[in-house]
Amino acid sequence: MVFWALIGTQIAVAKTFKMAIGDAAGGTQWELGTKFRDLMTESSQGKVNIELFPNGQLGNEQDTVNNAAIGLLDFSILAINNVTPFSPTVGLLTMPYLIQSTEEAVELTQGKTGQELTENTIRDAGVRIIGWAYSGFRVLTNSKKPVRSPEDLKGLVIRVPRNEIMIASYQAWGVNPTPMAWSETFTGLQQGVVDGQDNPYITVHAMQFNEVQKYVTNLRYIFSLEPLVISESIFQQQPQELKNMIVDAGKKASEHSVMFLLEKEHQIRRALEQKGMVFYEPADGERIWKEQVVKSVWPKFYSSIGGREQVDKALHVLGR
Repeated sequence: MVFWALIGTQIAVAKTFKMAIGDAAGGTQWELGTKFRDLMTESSQGKVNIELFPNGQLGNEQDTVNNAAIGLLDFSILAINNVTPFSPTVGLLTMPYLIQSTEEAVELTQGKTGQELTENTIRDAGVRIIGWAYSGFRVLTNSKKPVRSPEDLKGLVIRVPRNEIMIASYQAWGVNPTPMAWSETFTGLQQGVVDGQDNPYITVHAMQFNEVQKYVTNLRYIFSLEPLVISESIFQQQPQELKNMIVDAGKKASEHSVMFLLEKEHQIRRALEQKGMVFYEPADGERIWKEQVVKSVWPKFYSSIGGREQVDKALHVLGR
């Protein structure tokens, strides 16, 4: 246990925290983590240092939730779907086609809905969400053929996280996806164990999936959100001054993440095109994709996310 000494409003004992990052350096998780680190260093006048460990160096993303919950890890940035097994109500944010834009993602995470989900995650998982990385929509990539309709998925083996909502979405499109840990995904694609996966442009670029994938389908079924969490037990050990710094840095880093996405997403798509990836739009404006999952997937998960009223409340917040 670390004890802090305070002199006036100055932190008198230097402290280094460890932060796990699921993705490789260069993606939105890394951008959020480095911005948070820099803000904490500045506000503490150099007394607080955050060591970043990207690319799953401290374990897979679900392991980092466990380790943070029991106080063995300070911070983690990870995909929201890897928090869902520990705090099912955050699965609301992975309901297919609920979020339709970056603005809607910000509205849900930064408003009352996001605060409620944060409180639930403290209660259920023992971690506190203090920031968000906004990565954009999870586009589908594969190494075999162009995909424009759900029928085109036939014959493809698609990797998904171990997330029941995402698994059910692909099943609604007529295929049985393969759940696979994030740390195994590149190798799985490289060796042909799986043919495809879905992630935002920024993640595809950061993970260099262009080396093992060719075709991109611009799906908009899930907006990729990656929370920055802190161990609740470690958070509560800190003096109020440091708690305030952490919360403030998380908010500012989240705002930075939004701007990073808006500035970089189109540039990164162009870079992927230059590296040989070929892009396709879903047929019929994605209508069939959407109808199939909203009809069959939403009702199946109402109970796990706190009831249909939670979806209705989110849609009301979004003006839909």
